[in-house]
Amino acid sequence: MAALAGCQQDGSDEKSKQETAVSQVETKEVEVSKVESVEKRKAHNPIDDHTYGNLHEVKLEHLDLDLTVDFAAKSLKGHVDLSFDRLKDDVSALVLDTRDIDVSKVELYQNDQWVAGEFELAEKDDVMGSKLTVTLEEGVDKVRVHYATQPQASGLQWLTPEQTDGKKHPFMYSQAQAIHARSFVPVQDSPAVRVTYNATIRTPKELLAVMSAFNEPDTELDGEYSFEMPQAIPTYLIAIGVGDLKFKAMSNRTGVYAEPAILDAAVAEFDDTEEMVKVTEELYGPYRWGRYDLLILPPAFPYGGMENPRLSFITPTVIAGDKSLVSLIAHELAHSWSGNLVTNANWHDFWLNEGFTSYVENRIMEELFGRERALMEQSLAVQDLRQAVQDLPKEYTVLNVDLKGADPDDAFSTVPYTKGQMFLVWLEEKFGREVFDAFLVNYFDHFSFQSITTQQFEAYLKENLLDKHPGVVTDEQIRIWIHEPMLPEMMPNPTSDAFNIVNQKTKQLLSGEITLAQLGTEKWTVHEWLHFINNLPAGMSNDDMVAMDMEFKLTESTNNEIAHAWLLLSLKTGYDVVMPRLESYLISIGRRKLIVPLYKQLMETEQGAEFAKRVYKVARPGYHPLAQATLDDIVNK
Repeated sequence: MAALAGCQQDGSDEKSKQETAVSQVETKEVEVSKVESVEKRKAHNPIDDHTYGNLHEVKLEHLDLDLTVDFAAKSLKGHVDLSFDRLKDDVSALVLDTRDIDVSKVELYQNDQWVAGEFELAEKDDVMGSKLTVTLEEGVDKVRVHYATQPQASGLQWLTPEQTDGKKHPFMYSQAQAIHARSFVPVQDSPAVRVTYNATIRTPKELLAVMSAFNEPDTELDGEYSFEMPQAIPTYLIAIGVGDLKFKAMSNRTGVYAEPAILDAAVAEFDDTEEMVKVTEELYGPYRWGRYDLLILPPAFPYGGMENPRLSFITPTVIAGDKSLVSLIAHELAHSWSGNLVTNANWHDFWLNEGFTSYVENRIMEELFGRERALMEQSLAVQDLRQAVQDLPKEYTVLNVDLKGADPDDAFSTVPYTKGQMFLVWLEEKFGREVFDAFLVNYFDHFSFQSITTQQFEAYLKENLLDKHPGVVTDEQIRIWIHEPMLPEMMPNPTSDAFNIVNQKTKQLLSGEITLAQLGTEKWTVHEWLHFINNLPAGMSNDDMVAMDMEFKLTESTNNEIAHAWLLLSLKTGYDVVMPRLESYLISIGRRKLIVPLYKQLMETEQGAEFAKRVYKVARPGYHPLAQATLDDIVNK
């Protein structure tokens, strides 16, 4: 996701026209965002329970980072200059968030020079980290913090060469969502705070650094890299990756960064990305970020993807060889409208990011791959949601969830994603797609480059949709969707004709009417396989599991989603033939969605718990700190 530059291959006139058009759009949006950003942020400063920052007094505007990547010490070392706007008179301090950061000194920019400043770093809170208070002198609007991150910084993962594809060079990457930016940059770590930033990153000369900023596709390896992010973004979208990375273009504005061993496979898998961008522009307005590139991370990455602007971070577990899992790319791209352009103002409002994004993702998939595939993906998501809400604390099934006093990571679930998506699907069904699409286009434009609350959304929804089309839905229905726990009875229940056929065949199979060979799986998509496996009874006999495995080679599946579903079913039924495959799966993959349910199921039995503890001891060093924190609670309880 770098701004449009570089990547000029045999510069045809058509390419030049495209580049000029994109550049003009980007320049216009940057200028608009810079002019409007201060006034917008002054007008609305929502309370955020997960920051120490004194947001109502001082608001960060711009960062200048100068950091050295020290792999031996597992540390980022250097300084950050923080430029800010005073929102009140007589402000005496700038309050920042940190976690596991060593601050050596602070300076104030005063009378065109840097002078020593006073600061206080408080004791660490397990969730919030350590409050950093910088004493301000009159007229000072920029401070410099000299610091070094500690090896255990929750927002960074340091991988040894052995933990990478190439096995020759180390790898480091960040994951700042939700409140982990504070572990590698002292900031007001709140999505309500939007900043522009510049950065100079120094690395070993054989490695390449990339960031959620302007990335030059043909950058030479020289150990010093400069970046610019001209649009104001929330702090959790500051991102960095450093490793043995190569770049390959997919179009004038899209490309892939990856380790050499996986680069070609990633490009082949994701070469529809440009079409996804075009489709989304047709639906919801121009892409406003310049380039859209992908960084393929090592398998330790704890999520499917992270929507860092201009450069989405992507797990290699979705490289299936058949584009069956590319909805993940559609999801991260969709964040360029919902989440990055219009952002939740605090983590109580997380559904504004993920519900809208899941909705837009599904619309992209429908446009590119047809209504039936979109329906299958909706149906699978709703199946997961219905199961998830049975296992969650009731208060965490509310869209506008109350997270005061809690770590936002602890409330991570499918609720903000799929319940939020189904709310928007319901609105679309009620008002009609044409009306609802027009509403979304205006919504994204009206709140562009802003961070908003659920209450702001509700007010905008009422004024611009409900009141303009009276009698279609009620205020009470909206309240139930957003503020009541569990799933409303009015929630759509998407069904797929393909899944109905799978259900019928499964019923016949289980009753003995047909054999495995007559199941008709020859043309099944990954979605049909997942629906089939996920809906098999946990009481399947060992003989049935053996027969199914022999017929379909499911234990050997190289599709990570199908393998996950089969391994989970095998644990539930006691089919222990899969245990060697399960061990290698858990050691080689760090994506929480794929491994956490397997560890949970293992811990249900004494023998499984023994296996889980043994494997986790080996696998844990390769997992991201976020995955480690989740699994420590599961495996070591």
